[in-house]
Amino acid sequence: MFENLTDKLERSFKILKGEGRITEINVAETMKEIRRALVDADVNYKVAKNFTDEVKEKALGSDVLKSVKPGQMMTKIVRDELAQLMGGTMTDIKMEGSPAVILIAGLQGSGKTTFSGKLASFIKSKRGRGVLLVAGDVYRPAAIDQLKILGEQVGVEVYTEDGNKNPVQIAENGIKYAKSKGLNTVIVDTAGRLAVDEQMMQEITAIKQAVKPSETLFVVDSMTGQDAVNTAKEFNDRLDFDGVVLTKLDGDTRGGAAISIRAVVNKPIKFISAGEKMDALQVFHPERMADRILGMGDVISLVERAQEQFDEEEARRLKKRLVKNQFDFNDFLNQINQIKKMGNMKDLVSMIPGVGKMMKDVEIGDDAFKQTEAIIYSMSPAERENPSIINASRRQRIAAGSGTTLADVNRLLKQFEETRKMMKAVAGGGGLPKIPKMRRR
Repeated sequence: MFENLTDKLERSFKILKGEGRITEINVAETMKEIRRALVDADVNYKVAKNFTDEVKEKALGSDVLKSVKPGQMMTKIVRDELAQLMGGTMTDIKMEGSPAVILIAGLQGSGKTTFSGKLASFIKSKRGRGVLLVAGDVYRPAAIDQLKILGEQVGVEVYTEDGNKNPVQIAENGIKYAKSKGLNTVIVDTAGRLAVDEQMMQEITAIKQAVKPSETLFVVDSMTGQDAVNTAKEFNDRLDFDGVVLTKLDGDTRGGAAISIRAVVNKPIKFISAGEKMDALQVFHPERMADRILGMGDVISLVERAQEQFDEEEARRLKKRLVKNQFDFNDFLNQINQIKKMGNMKDLVSMIPGVGKMMKDVEIGDDAFKQTEAIIYSMSPAERENPSIINASRRQRIAAGSGTTLADVNRLLKQFEETRKMMKAVAGGGGLPKIPKMRRR
């Protein structure tokens, strides 16, 4: 997402490159290009125009420091205004009441049921709360089955009532069940429709009035662009929801919904979701998203993901092994598994400032470590623990066993040795050694 917009915004800023100062003429030209880039990204035209008018006013009112180039000043102004447009700061979900009830609404196919499972996993693991999922979609049996499967995946119970076609009653009974089980959070998944209709609105309104949720979240498919924004407005006029969830951000989407939905419905985006994995859910931070749109990366989110997988005891154990030069392929494999748990590889790379742009045309699959793992798994336990015993004949055997070439095995062994030296130096407080140049394949 946002790759095309990022490129077009960068081209817009180049108009100011080499200029000694910001003037009304060069700002007007830059704003024209930025407005065009936003509209091309499916941002609401009125929102795009108001945004560029605001940026222009701030740019012309700014004193450009001699040490700051006009292009850099404009980038900062656009970044700040973009973050403000998307909400300014992160807005947390409210979990009040005993139990706290979270109502999920949206059109059919928007990803409501999958999001319900992800939210249950998020609240259980990140907030340490007991969660019950309630299957309130009485029209689509597949939705109930899907919720049961998701509940089993994340270790959360799912409340269903076979044969009952009254979603209000099911939701109320689900809350009673949660109280009897001592569960302090209830997530109610509701039915969607292919389009907004009166029956749907009456039903979801009746459920909300009955269960009095502390939080009502509207789930929208970000791939539908401005249609998502228009649908959100119709729902909000009737339902007055508390926040928006944008799903399918890993799809072929231009990002317009993420940028303009806050301005149109005046409700914050609270979560963004990508992929089918149950941990692929992120709290929405407007300022971090603005950084990513402008190609600045998102180091904070990257660090937070790493910390989620960080084990202090394991880190201490690993440091001792590094200092004693005992780091082996078993440790190496553990580190790969920790990285894989952090999420989609291309998403992780996009969070590193500068790197995301360089790698935008490179296909980085979730199987990026597949070859490395195959080679390591083809080693004997003794070879993993003591790589120095891997001689020429062993290398041939490992290559044959892993379906790779001798050159692949040699390359991994060389990279492993260089990694071990570097990590030992860092762990021992000696700083980073000179890293040898890597040969191109």
